[in-house]
Amino acid sequence: MITNKDIRHGSNFWTNFFKTPTESEDLELLLKQIPTFEELKSKYIKQLVDLLHNREYQPNENIFLQNDPGIGLFIIREGEVKISHKDEDGNTYDLAVLTRGDFFGEMAMMEGDVRSASATAVKKSNLVAIFKPDLDEFIDQNLKAGITILKGFARILSTRLKKANEEYFNLFSEQNKGG
Repeated sequence: MITNKDIRHGSNFWTNFFKTPTESEDLELLLKQIPTFEELKSKYIKQLVDLLHNREYQPNENIFLQNDPGIGLFIIREGEVKISHKDEDGNTYDLAVLTRGDFFGEMAMMEGDVRSASATAVKKSNLVAIFKPDLDEFIDQNLKAGITILKGFARILSTRLKKANEEYFNLFSEQNKGG
């Protein structure tokens, strides 16, 4: 029999029972960690959680391939995802390995173009996706929140562009030093 003393002094059952976040709370926390959504009011975060789709991938399973239509943003709940790019000669380059809380596919939310890279599960991975048509409808219905989201995407893309420019300049500088 469980007594009050067990509850106060850390019975695993009760401790875990009361501290385990619901799936909805976990998804809300995950969204708030992403720069695109971090400034949104709680009521909008809750609405966005309703638009999320759970997806599970096995190791080495493709989430999407380079040149697939870009239709959504993915957020990693558990697991690891590798982002890679194949050049015109067929050489594949690993660009990043992402883990819990990381996101990818945000360019699709802005441009609706084809994927510039492939995403593959490294380990068994649980992801959530928000698809462009769902987000577009949310933005149309919640203009002020939509502006905040679009500003967030712009910040992310701007930061990534600055980093890419920096890396390009560093490579260019190194190449010019040697020649």
